[in-house]
Amino acid sequence: MPASPAKTAIGQPFIELTEVESTNMYAMEQLQANRAVHGAAFFAHHQTAGKGQRGKSWQSEPGTGIALTVVTDSSFIPISNPFQWSVAAALAAYDFFSKYAGDETSLKWPNDLYWRDRKAGGILIENVFRGRQWPWSLTGIGVNVNQAGFPGLMRKAVSLLQITGRQLEPVQLARELCDCLQQRYSSLREGGFETMLEEYNLHLYKAGQKARLKKGSIVFNCVIEKVTGTGELLVSGGNSFRFGEVEWE
Repeated sequence: MPASPAKTAIGQPFIELTEVESTNMYAMEQLQANRAVHGAAFFAHHQTAGKGQRGKSWQSEPGTGIALTVVTDSSFIPISNPFQWSVAAALAAYDFFSKYAGDETSLKWPNDLYWRDRKAGGILIENVFRGRQWPWSLTGIGVNVNQAGFPGLMRKAVSLLQITGRQLEPVQLARELCDCLQQRYSSLREGGFETMLEEYNLHLYKAGQKARLKKGSIVFNCVIEKVTGTGELLVSGGNSFRFGEVEWE
C-alpha cells in the first residue's frame, strides 16, 4: 500500500534568512530543537560556510543564488536504500533548472547539476537516523542564479544569468524549486522510484560517453553506462563504484 500523504507541502513554511553559516547546519539545529516540521524550507541570502559533498565548501556571491535546505519526512523510504530520495531530489533540481536552461541540463553522479560541461548547482543530503528508523532528511540545494563570473572556475561553473542573459529572482526561484521537490516527493511516496530512476539515467551526465575517473592515484578512461537503483555508478567492463570510491577528472 502506498504511504499516506504528508501533512504539509515542501516549502511550507518558507523561512528567509539574511545570513547563516550553512542552511543545512541551521536546519539541523532547528530540527534538533523541535522547531522544524516536514516541509520546512530555509533560504539564505548569504552563506558564510556553505557545505558541499565530502566536506567541500559551496561558495557564491551574497544575494546571487539559491541556498536552500528543506526538511522532509523519510520514514516511508526503505532505510536500506536512502538513494531513493537522492534520485527524487536530483530530478526535482533538474525539473526546475531545465525549465530555464533547456535540455543541455544534466545530472552528474551522484548529485551535481550540470549545464553542458559546467557545474550549475549541487545537492547535499544529510539523513537523520534514530536506531533502525529514518525519520528525517535535510536536503540542501545550491544553484548559481545571478553570478556573472566565477574567478578561478571560469570553465567549470555557470549561472542562469550566463545561460539565459537574464537576471532572475532567487527567492521566487527557490519557491519554484520547493514545488518541484514536492512533486517528486509525492511521486516517491506513491511508489514511483523505478520510473524516476529511469529518468535519472536519461539525464545522466556523460551517459554513453567516454569519461575520465580517478580511483586513489589511478586515473582511467571508461564509458559511463548508468547508475544502479542503490546508487552505484556502472561503467564499461562491468565495473561499478559506490559514492566516494571514485572522482571525476
